[in-house]
Amino acid sequence: MILRWLGFGRKVRLAKAEPMYQPTTVRIFIKPFCGWCAEAMEWLDRNKIKYNALDVTSDRAAWDEMVRLSGQSSAPVIEVDGEMLADFGASELAKFWNELS
Repeated sequence: MILRWLGFGRKVRLAKAEPMYQPTTVRIFIKPFCGWCAEAMEWLDRNKIKYNALDVTSDRAAWDEMVRLSGQSSAPVIEVDGEMLADFGASELAKFWNELS
């Protein structure tokens, strides 16, 4: 586990998934200034996973799709090869990723 200091004195554990599932398609629906969204994208970057980030606050079609896929308006939402995870942090993402394959 990697410990990292985030803003406001918040210390979080950034879990790393091993071995890594190699996806075909990864889309992450985000909102700017969303700490969980930034944490999720950092986790993806650290694990060298390519993804397409969709800002649901500036793209109405992305918003509509996020709500349709997840049934909610909270971000982040990630779609990995058709599998969905909604409203999560890095530790939930690592667990989700480890269950893919």
